Amino acid sequence: MIKRCALAAITLTALFLAGCSQPTPVLRLATTTSTRDSGLLDVLVPVFEAKHQCRIDVVAVGTGAALKLGEAGDVDAVLVHARTAEEAFMKAGHAIRHEPVMHNFFLIAGPKDDPAQAKGSDAVAALKNIVEAKQRFVSRSDDSGTHKRECSLWDSAGGRPKWEGYVESGQGMGATLIIADEMNAYVLTDEGTWLKQSGDFRLVQLVTESDQLRNPYAIMVVNPDKARGVDADLAGNFADFLISAEAQQLIGDYQINGQALFHPDRLKRDAVQNTQP
Repeated sequence: MIKRCALAAITLTALFLAGCSQPTPVLRLATTTSTRDSGLLDVLVPVFEAKHQCRIDVVAVGTGAALKLGEAGDVDAVLVHARTAEEAFMKAGHAIRHEPVMHNFFLIAGPKDDPAQAKGSDAVAALKNIVEAKQRFVSRSDDSGTHKRECSLWDSAGGRPKWEGYVESGQGMGATLIIADEMNAYVLTDEGTWLKQSGDFRLVQLVTESDQLRNPYAIMVVNPDKARGVDADLAGNFADFLISAEAQQLIGDYQINGQALFHPDRLKRDAVQNTQP
């Protein structure tokens, strides 16, 4: 009887302690499909989770959708790549902090025989060539950062002409690349997702690094006044982590087949600042 009472007391104590334990903090992160499909988050997220004993719930969508989640206060932080939209987001008071993190480049991929003769052209000229040659072009058409850049390039080209070869996928970057490859079509993609998946494609990269195709990423901490439950403190810690020397080194070291998918912005910036008198 005494043993049973002791066992019951131990069990009740264990249940009480379990009930009193603090729940695991959760950071709700809205980010682009490119950061997910490139595999970079698989490198960064576990390190931050271990350091802060928390969990990051990632919602990977287009930049436009990610910003809407932030505007509604449905996430704590957004990691996106559309600088004009980011500036508007900050100006509207939807975020309290904006930190540049890294960059890579967009590129235009297409058929190996390049019937539009896009290779060797700048991005705008390449798009014009694709239209004039009546070749197929697959667009994400999802208000993502990649789609926003595509629209900007079309604007620079004098507007997007209507032609039967323009295909709207309405999907993320990884799925759009697969569609373009199956159609043997041209496509605008971010460098990270391309390097992660291109080994399985017959498409080849044709138009690469240029100022027109620079693709900067930034983290923004959502304004806690947007909605009850926004954890700006944990989001701020994540922003601090992404621009830290440790995370910047992880970003710079992340490679596929010997090629870096992203280039850290803050290591160079901090080095420059440290050399100033």
